[in-house]
Amino acid sequence: MTVKQLVSNQHPILKSKIAPVTLFDTHLETLLLDLEDTMYDLEASAICAPQVGIEQQVAIIDMEMDGLLQLINPVLISESNEKVTELEGSVSLPNIFGEVTRSKMIVIKGNDKHGNEVEMTAYDDIARMILHMIDHFEGKLFTEKANKILSEDEMEAFFDNE
Repeated sequence: MTVKQLVSNQHPILKSKIAPVTLFDTHLETLLLDLEDTMYDLEASAICAPQVGIEQQVAIIDMEMDGLLQLINPVLISESNEKVTELEGSVSLPNIFGEVTRSKMIVIKGNDKHGNEVEMTAYDDIARMILHMIDHFEGKLFTEKANKILSEDEMEAFFDNE
């Protein structure tokens, strides 16, 4: 469909609580396709509507071998006590990475593109990306949850060791 332009990292939408989707129609289907195209164009792992200036709780997550997850109106139901600290970044904040502690396993509910309620359990990186997207819908960037923001030297050392 269409590759969308990202909003600037200073755009107020990135700090705003985003309302849930209430209209499940062809506009939503087009938005999902546009987000998919934009995510691939940016070579990202996930993207959400607020990052392209659209106030809807809609995101796309690339689950690699398991395909694409269309995340609509996600609500966290439960999460594991086991936490994992990993490096995170965002297409909204290029070249900024931080160590963020998140639950290893989560259960969420949300909607499919037709408005049906769905529930899913996610682990590890997928759980992390879903929680990252939920934060976006709450108007929070990962930098607000980071235990530490990496310096340029620390980033280079991290990526050299990968």
